[in-house]
Amino acid sequence: METGDRKPIEELTFREAMGELDGIVRVLESNSLELEDSLVSYERGVALLRALQGRLNEAQQKVEVLMGELEGEVDDATRDATLS
Repeated sequence: METGDRKPIEELTFREAMGELDGIVRVLESNSLELEDSLVSYERGVALLRALQGRLNEAQQKVEVLMGELEGEVDDATRDATLS
């Protein structure tokens, strides 16, 4: 995929971003690019990695909030059962 054909990172789904990052790693490991193209690919890969890490952190925070809410509901149910 040419640089101009790439979607902005924020428009990629998580799966698309992972796939693109995987492709970049494979191409860089193949040592088939010129230095300039390697640098462009590496920069895109770093940007993808940062975006993916950010999305994972957001998802983890959401899970922690949901787990906290669930624990609160369990504690409320336990307290109500104890009071009955």
